[in-house]
Amino acid sequence: MTEPVSRVPLGLDTTSSRRWPVTGHPNALKLTAAWHAAALAGCALAPSSWPWWLAGTAINHAAVTAAGLWPRSSVLGPNWTQLPAVAGNANSIALTIDDGPDPVVTPQVLDLLDRHGVRATFFCIGTLARRYPSLTREIVARGHAVENHSQTHRHTFSVKGPIALAREVATAQRTLTELTGERPLFFRAPAGLRNVLLEPVLQAFDLRLVAWTKRGFDTRETDPGRVQQRLLDNLAARDILLVHDGNAATAANGQPVLLSVLPHVIEAARQQGLRFITLRQAFTSE
Repeated sequence: MTEPVSRVPLGLDTTSSRRWPVTGHPNALKLTAAWHAAALAGCALAPSSWPWWLAGTAINHAAVTAAGLWPRSSVLGPNWTQLPAVAGNANSIALTIDDGPDPVVTPQVLDLLDRHGVRATFFCIGTLARRYPSLTREIVARGHAVENHSQTHRHTFSVKGPIALAREVATAQRTLTELTGERPLFFRAPAGLRNVLLEPVLQAFDLRLVAWTKRGFDTRETDPGRVQQRLLDNLAARDILLVHDGNAATAANGQPVLLSVLPHVIEAARQQGLRFITLRQAFTSE
């Protein structure tokens, strides 16, 4: 089912310096393929049994679809929802910022992070990175990491087939590598939603899927207090926090919610003895 991935021009050589081990197709994909083969054989041997095979196939599709709609699920393949449990991460958390770069919000976020001495991981959309190349390069120049958040961030990402998924991932990978000089190591699906075909694509591009531990819902929540509460509730070492510089909701004072929330989150984390690191730093300490 994933063979077409290798036929898509990658534009990048990941074979000589892979970061992640190739683990093969996830069990969910293997079971789905096996069930479809069994259903076809069963219908061929006993045509009258087709309603039962169809019902089973519908249940299988519902199960893998539900897993894809759960962003923190590992059913469809490896998915980091916390930093690795190694000594180097014992007092660390990661701040991840999605959906940019945004020409208005991102520069303010970068200035804020500089003032507080925090390094973050920016999951950037390829088309926006291409539109604002100097801003994308500035993210890296200021000590942050840029990772892959797809090329177009379409809401239909989770229902795409292997060729379309590979195109989205490959184009963003090529775009971000060309602009920053650093090949992304991590991928986050748009809205965290995906399907059973994504993991083989990510393995082809030597990318590791990353979700989050806590999210602020700051693209639709206009109350900074509520966003802050979601991010700080039971905050602990190895947490991965998700906020947005792109599509950021605006608070009553006209300021992007993110800018109101981050200083309080940073202060509260440091009061707990936690330090902010990028995902790359977290996995380097493994």
